[in-house]
Amino acid sequence: MKKQKQLDLLEAGIAGLGFRLRYEKGSFIGGDCRVKDNRVVVVNKFLPIEGKIATIASVIRKINPPGLSPELAKIIDTLAAAGLFNSRES
Repeated sequence: MKKQKQLDLLEAGIAGLGFRLRYEKGSFIGGDCRVKDNRVVVVNKFLPIEGKIATIASVIRKINPPGLSPELAKIIDTLAAAGLFNSRES
């Protein structure tokens, strides 16, 4: 699956979980947070597409929602098998 398609699926998936996705500039990678009553995922807009995919996928993996679509589960499992989450999660 092409990287842009993966990113599109992850963006739709995170929105489906009730998060607002924001691409911002700054000296950070990204992650999830709560601003008042809003759940927000912030991603550094200057990251390469692989970084954006890994950031959003790590938030979805951390939440571990039931009923995750097979496409999203495959993306997350592929990234986990490649070891991309080990340095991001504690």
